[in-house]
Amino acid sequence: MKLPIFIADAFTAKAFRGNPAAVCLLENKLDEDLHQKIAKEMNLSETAFIRKLHPNDNFTQSSCFGLRWFTPQNEVPLCGHATLASAAVLFHKIKNVNSTLTFVTLSGELKARKEEDGIVLDLPLYPAHPQKLHEVEDLIKTAIGDTLVQDVRYSPDTKKLLVRLSDTYNRSFLESLTVNTENLLQVETTGKVKGLILTLKGEPGGQTQAFDFYSRYFAPWYGVAEDPVTGSAHTVLSSYWSEQLGKKHLHAFQCSNRGGELTISLRSDGRVDIKGGAALVLEGTLTA
Repeated sequence: MKLPIFIADAFTAKAFRGNPAAVCLLENKLDEDLHQKIAKEMNLSETAFIRKLHPNDNFTQSSCFGLRWFTPQNEVPLCGHATLASAAVLFHKIKNVNSTLTFVTLSGELKARKEEDGIVLDLPLYPAHPQKLHEVEDLIKTAIGDTLVQDVRYSPDTKKLLVRLSDTYNRSFLESLTVNTENLLQVETTGKVKGLILTLKGEPGGQTQAFDFYSRYFAPWYGVAEDPVTGSAHTVLSSYWSEQLGKKHLHAFQCSNRGGELTISLRSDGRVDIKGGAALVLEGTLTA
């Protein structure tokens, strides 16, 4: 078996920032168990597998492909950064001739559109409903101790818990906050929560670029302690902060060590456009 494989850093214009994803191009059907084995071998938060939907398709001319995402532990229903990385490989490396690509996924059809300053993902927008604090208090306290919390929301569609920290905190506080993810698996065993979003209202731009909101994302339930930049978390964050700020166009920064920027536009059809850059950092052949 020889598979073309790439690693691209998503939601950044510079290598070694943003969120790295491995991307495999499947000329032929891959044994089911090999998807997970390859993802474990790559040991990145996600490995994406792009497959042809019809025998006569090819990666240069066709505009519609199948797409699946695997963490080192299991398959996931949606991954924004690995979708961006997949589109970047097809557009920039394979030189796909189309300006828009459609991916058939577990979350339905997702589109990626090539623009001069990045790639725009057309993603679902998921509402986050008010969440009773006492039901998740142990989880929050385990993760962030006595850090002041301003709001708690839950997204049933994505099983993500959104925790907004007090407006008295700033970006540097969120960046330096120590989050205890190791014990979350023991505290949350019901299956209700599969991802923890910490978020903070943005600050007006002074010496630095202005962002509408900041976030960090943790998914130990999927074997990912902290994800550097997370498209799927922003399908929930976009809904929340648009409502809070009364804005349809948002600029976000995910404050992981690697960091990443997202440009967000809520659409009239109830979906969200999330734009980011991507930097290809590795290409090779996987042999087994």
